[in-house]
Amino acid sequence: MSFMHAALALTVILIWGLNFVFIKIALVDVPPLMLCFIRFFLTSLPAIFFLKFPKTPVRRVIRYGIVMFAIQFSLLFFGMSLGISAGLASLLIQMQVFFGILMGMLFFDEKLHYTEIIGGLISLSGIMLIANHLGEALNIAGFLFVISAALCSGMGNVIAKKIGKVNMLSLVVWSSLAAWPPLLVLCLFMEGPKELYFTFTHLSLQGSIAILYITYLSTLFAYWGWNYLLHHYHLSKVVPFGLLVPIIGMLSSSLMLDEVIESWKIYAAMLVILGLLVYQFGPKILKKYHIKND
Repeated sequence: MSFMHAALALTVILIWGLNFVFIKIALVDVPPLMLCFIRFFLTSLPAIFFLKFPKTPVRRVIRYGIVMFAIQFSLLFFGMSLGISAGLASLLIQMQVFFGILMGMLFFDEKLHYTEIIGGLISLSGIMLIANHLGEALNIAGFLFVISAALCSGMGNVIAKKIGKVNMLSLVVWSSLAAWPPLLVLCLFMEGPKELYFTFTHLSLQGSIAILYITYLSTLFAYWGWNYLLHHYHLSKVVPFGLLVPIIGMLSSSLMLDEVIESWKIYAAMLVILGLLVYQFGPKILKKYHIKND
């Protein structure tokens, strides 16, 4: 990978790692459903007037928008609004990798090798360590919301695989258009038009900056950059950069939000990231040394 492309990859990962901090900042001013609605409304408009509809059936774009955007991010925002820190959210959402693997086995008859199973179990032990602190340091409902968001992300990846190779930026924009109308209906029903009006008229400067960051940097730019890299390199060259997201998420939440990183959070993060490393690189290492991995 060239220096410029590596710099782009690191920029995208930095944006995604910091994104959890900006979500936390935005949630101070904006309720979860409303924040989700605003994000995808701004992502889709006016961008749809400049991007062609992706070359795939409309129902798949709608399905992707509802599952990957509307449901996943509503759950994530609800979880974080209930007290899950930006750092922990960035770590828990990584379970999307293993939910995606399980769904790949169910829907695409993909097989797991023992190194991948070992990696999954190591990461699961890190999640269990986090779960062990539910009630004393974590909100149980918030934890379940974020884990459910990771499950939706895994489902979204299955839908994306069925969509196939399309312009990713176009898919993001048009699926965002599918996501925000039901979010608006839910927002008006659950939070009310008065809350919507109050939020827009009392939005702070920090909240406005956070929304712009979440929309234009984390969604439009970062997805474009990631898609650009995936079109130029094999997955194995690009995907490992994603391992840095929870590290950046936890460090930035500590530095910018003064969130305390207890020792158990560090141990949990090490286990989850170690598991991801074993899953990602284990088969390649065994292949390099001609060791059977079945």
